[in-house]
Amino acid sequence: MNMRPQSPSPSLRVGFLLAPRFTLSAFGNFVDVLRLAADEGDRSRPIRCSWSVLGATWEPVRSSCGIAIAPGEKLGDPSRFDYIVVVGGLVGETEHPAPEYIRFLHRAAAAGVPLIGVCTGVFVLHRAGLMDGYRCCVSWFHHDDFLEQFDGLRPISDRIFVVDRDRLTCSGGASSAHLAAYLVDRHIGRAAAQKSLHIMIIDEAMAADDPQPGLPLGLKTTDPLVRRALLILQQNMEAPPGVAEVAVQLGVSRRKLERHFAASLGVSPSEAFLQVRLAQVEMLLTRSDRTVSRIAAETGFCDASHLIRAFRERTGTTPEVWRQAVLDKQGSGQGPSFMLR
Repeated sequence: MNMRPQSPSPSLRVGFLLAPRFTLSAFGNFVDVLRLAADEGDRSRPIRCSWSVLGATWEPVRSSCGIAIAPGEKLGDPSRFDYIVVVGGLVGETEHPAPEYIRFLHRAAAAGVPLIGVCTGVFVLHRAGLMDGYRCCVSWFHHDDFLEQFDGLRPISDRIFVVDRDRLTCSGGASSAHLAAYLVDRHIGRAAAQKSLHIMIIDEAMAADDPQPGLPLGLKTTDPLVRRALLILQQNMEAPPGVAEVAVQLGVSRRKLERHFAASLGVSPSEAFLQVRLAQVEMLLTRSDRTVSRIAAETGFCDASHLIRAFRERTGTTPEVWRQAVLDKQGSGQGPSFMLR
């Protein structure tokens, strides 16, 4: 893919490096925001911004879904771009970045070109030694993979993207569109960014502090602090942190966190945390044949008795009886009736 700029020079120029088995959706979302912001209507001419896939060779790079993308330009001088974006994908494919790409990224950093890691692209940047001293965003799905590979580093997995000086990182997927919109807003204007997102059927741009999605339906809220607190719990379900510990991680007082929960959800953080864990219990009961003891261990309860007690207090029945009732409903053509909506 090679979209060469027309005159006048674009206000935003982006070069892409695709890791082997990169995530096509993360790449596509990022490019589409640029494409839609670049021209009037939907004509896709690279007038206000331009983009190009770069390669050391002309060999196509195969994505994780099997579709391959061919580079449009050789690596060359990185300073011809305003940003270099590394798009990652499957974790095992980021362990040995090609030396020529590493050298190119170092030249870009030396020239002051900001570097962007999309999805596991941040793994590539870390392996290149280009993230030391920077905060970075990693998808909650790859949080443990990151900790295993990079000792002493704690990624941010409760936000959709992180901007730390000249390093920008995002969790991938739909968050790629929001990070691209952030760049468009910054270099071209808010109207162009909103236009791109609206055409892509995305209601509004999300800010860097907005949390990654995945909350139980019954605990949906627009309060970023509350949503991030709930996500921290989701990402540590087996050993759930207490309210005070979550407050420390978020950099706020316990009392402030409690006020936000009361105002946005009408419950205390402890009650909401219990709802998250019980919602996970329900999901595991209906989608697996795990024992109650195993489910208790995976959702942070002391043992099966502890889980049964909490579950009965909330539903009036035991987990096994509840599971059988759901299975019976499914067998009769009815869907499961989940407790938390």
